Amino acid sequence: MTRGAADEPHSEVQAVLDALEEMGAPSLEEFSPLEARDLLDGLLGRDEPSIQVASVEERTIDGPGGDLPVRIYDPRPDESRPVVCYLHGGGWVIGSLDSHDPSCRKLATETGYVVVSVDYRLAPEHPFPAALEDSYAALEWLADDAAAIGGDPDRIVLAGDSAGGNLAAATALLARHRDGPSIAYQLLLYPVTGDPTETDSYEENAEGYFLTTAEMEWFRDHYLERDVDELHLLVAPRLARDLSGLPPATVVTAGFDPLREDGAAYADRLEAAGVPVTYRNYPDVIHGFMAMLEEPVDLTRAHEAYADVAADLADALE
Repeated sequence: MTRGAADEPHSEVQAVLDALEEMGAPSLEEFSPLEARDLLDGLLGRDEPSIQVASVEERTIDGPGGDLPVRIYDPRPDESRPVVCYLHGGGWVIGSLDSHDPSCRKLATETGYVVVSVDYRLAPEHPFPAALEDSYAALEWLADDAAAIGGDPDRIVLAGDSAGGNLAAATALLARHRDGPSIAYQLLLYPVTGDPTETDSYEENAEGYFLTTAEMEWFRDHYLERDVDELHLLVAPRLARDLSGLPPATVVTAGFDPLREDGAAYADRLEAAGVPVTYRNYPDVIHGFMAMLEEPVDLTRAHEAYADVAADLADALE
């Protein structure tokens, strides 16, 4: 599998990029965090989901900042299966249970597993490490109560996309450091893992491919109160000296993504540390492509990628 980008984006992806350019879609750094969240909410709509799941339940669990909302997707109630703790993307600043509802529905139906989506606290109101603390609290809750929601506490998957992939990787490191709950697998979708500015893909895909490097800097500036935190291993897991003993992982990257080589480098570091890794690069797509599952943006590659990662999980957990 190629580790780079294709000669040009997939035709479906190019149609999305052309539509965004024609619309003159503004860049997120032009907005405040509250305005950016309102913009995202306005784009989501509230139509009946096209991906049906047998059971979808809202509840709250105890978090370090108070009640922590979660949404539980169960495609096969009353059967004990692996359970996925899903941490949504959005640069630690935007994103919600609703923004990633299609992603969690797709992951649940494709795998047959229980998926628990976590509505962690957002920056800048709650900067690092608040989102990470919430993610770890959700992991601890699952370790204690997975059986009550049809999940197997011995087969917990930490999953997330983009900033959520960063939180999943950091939560796995934190669990190892604290001798915390056992994690069976990591599913890291185009994650932030280190300093992406040092990679060629950061320059190659700086603008014109959905996620821009200017937006990435905007996200990071809101997430981190102190510049020194950029070097914290729970902000940049790829900088950790020792990655041994972490759970097996699938790492997914996209060819036309500033974060492509950041994710690939983390896969390399995990493998060098003796962690079993499946690295999947989709060379003709953009950052966030696995969330593009419903009209008007329904990408063939997204559905293919879910089938691929579901196979990885089945091989590892069943």
